[in-house]
Amino acid sequence: MSKTNDKQKKLMILGGSRYALPVIEAAHKLGIYVITCDYLPDNYAHRFSDEYCNVSIIDKEATLEAAKRLMIDGIVSFACDPGVVTAAYVAEKMGLPNVGPYESVCILQNKGRFRSFLAEHGFTVPTARQYVRGDEADPSLFHWPVIVKPTDSAGSKGVTRVDRPEDLPAAVSHALDFSHCDEFIVEDFITQKGFSSDTDCFSVDGELRFVSFNNQRFDPDCENPYAPAGFSWPSSMSEEHQEELKNELQRLLRLLGMRTALYNIECREGTDGKAYLMEVSPRGGGNRLAECLRHATGVDLIEAVVRDAVGLPLGDVSQKPYRGHFAEVILHSEKPGIFESLETDPSLAENIVERDLWVEPGDAVGGFSAANESLGTLILCFDSEDRLVEVMQNVRKYVHVNVK
Repeated sequence: MSKTNDKQKKLMILGGSRYALPVIEAAHKLGIYVITCDYLPDNYAHRFSDEYCNVSIIDKEATLEAAKRLMIDGIVSFACDPGVVTAAYVAEKMGLPNVGPYESVCILQNKGRFRSFLAEHGFTVPTARQYVRGDEADPSLFHWPVIVKPTDSAGSKGVTRVDRPEDLPAAVSHALDFSHCDEFIVEDFITQKGFSSDTDCFSVDGELRFVSFNNQRFDPDCENPYAPAGFSWPSSMSEEHQEELKNELQRLLRLLGMRTALYNIECREGTDGKAYLMEVSPRGGGNRLAECLRHATGVDLIEAVVRDAVGLPLGDVSQKPYRGHFAEVILHSEKPGIFESLETDPSLAENIVERDLWVEPGDAVGGFSAANESLGTLILCFDSEDRLVEVMQNVRKYVHVNVK
């Protein structure tokens, strides 16, 4: 544990997963003292922070008490969905820099409230209803098939597509297994045109400064076909819909009074010719999306998050062009087993920007039912879109996760 001095700023990071590492690194480069918090002392990121605080990050009052005792200067929940509301609550109570009003963050973080807000303010939104444990969803309200998901989880946990009304109860039970607040949402399944988008954007004083769209890719053969298995930039989404979504996102941020923040945004084009904002969460996305964007554009959104959280000057956050055709492969196993090795085709050698493997031979691995079962990532850069498409459409030809 490092020692701090009276002048050194303190940043509290909620959550201790690997996704906190770039935030810790950015903070340390700026000379900031880092405190990581959750109720799991053995979580990976804690070994890299200056101090660990054992507190449940979904317990707002306990986290606030700890933050006051530790006299923090800022708080973030980066790529950690359960801590986003708590971080906003603590920041508001302590008068620290905040991504936006606490109530607005609560709306964004609850899928049911978010859908209702969008509908109330004239955004394009699928038919959706929010329920609590014990409620029975009325199948006649929806246009089948539907998606059932917890209102308060991320990483595709608890998400099921349901094609028949008789299968709805099992999907609801599955969703509730992953809900902290015993709530679930049922909504029309939006058949997408092309690829959906799941990537990060940034606002400064409520004004969008950096917007990105990508192609989100899935593995239909893994345990959860809705867990993202890859991404690529730029997006193939129509320029018209990208502009529409950018304008609608800006309108949303103004309505909610959002301030300076990094957002993980999921959106898509439907085969109905409409563009949908599916999720807008005021946090960095998992799967190292902000790190990919740093490689792709040179814009360091992670450093900007850290600077703003502790009240340092933000620096340059502005739209920059992509410096090539970038992709990320989420390494995973299609079935549970024992990890043996990772092999990449020799033809990919010059395209690999970063190889980050999180498991070792002999480790037990799952069948990729959610993002937390990722085994690591590959970040790739290609000179042409054709080469990117060829590799990403045939990932198993180029990337082999060997499991026995």
